[in-house]
Amino acid sequence: MSAKSKKPIIGVPVNYTPATEEMSALFMTAEKYARASMEISGTAPILIPAFGDATHFEAILDTLDGLLLTGGRANVEPHHYGGPEFPDDEIIDPHRDKTVLPLIRGCIERGIPVFGICRGIQEINIAMGGTLHYRVHVLPGRNDHRMRQDTDIMAERYEPRHSISLTPNGFLHNLLGETETMVNSLHGQSVDKVAEGFVVEAKSPDDVIEAIHMPAAKRFTVGVQWHAEWMPQQHDLANKLFGAFGDAAHDHAANN
Repeated sequence: MSAKSKKPIIGVPVNYTPATEEMSALFMTAEKYARASMEISGTAPILIPAFGDATHFEAILDTLDGLLLTGGRANVEPHHYGGPEFPDDEIIDPHRDKTVLPLIRGCIERGIPVFGICRGIQEINIAMGGTLHYRVHVLPGRNDHRMRQDTDIMAERYEPRHSISLTPNGFLHNLLGETETMVNSLHGQSVDKVAEGFVVEAKSPDDVIEAIHMPAAKRFTVGVQWHAEWMPQQHDLANKLFGAFGDAAHDHAANN
């Protein structure tokens, strides 16, 4: 098999769980992200451990044809974007922060496609100089976008919760062919100041930024706030986003 006919390699960074007296430290992430990339994008996903500053960034970037950023319980620490300090009980993952943010910048510099989902859109925005709202639901005029707590059934937690309006003639609008669609909602934070070079691609009815895109990027560089990896075969926009991400990854694999 020639190098150009191989499946594109998609890096999926993982979350870090510190060691306790009962178990060693863990690297982990939900299976659904890599599966969507494999099945819809037509790629070969690999997991990237969260070693932080010890990560061999150049070696990883030399290998990747795409970067898929997942959701996660922890929020990016605010010192990365000049935000107010978190409360002491906030869940954080500094190992992931120190791994993912440099990888995003390296991918964009090299023209490697980047697709960020939920926490992933926030990581893209922070890595490139943007900021976040710490808690959407306390902002005037905003709804509660956090995960439903009245059910333990995954299908109910991930079901569509609200509509989003796609920016006319934007990347997502042209991809879907419609100006509105329904999405799920499981996030506490959201994009505030959009990073330089990015444009807003979608908003919720209460004006929360739901998608961003970097038009000048060499290849697909998109972040979405909803969980596009949840049953993407049944959601037209999610399916097309994973398809476009795959097309960009195949283009990178064929030309690098």
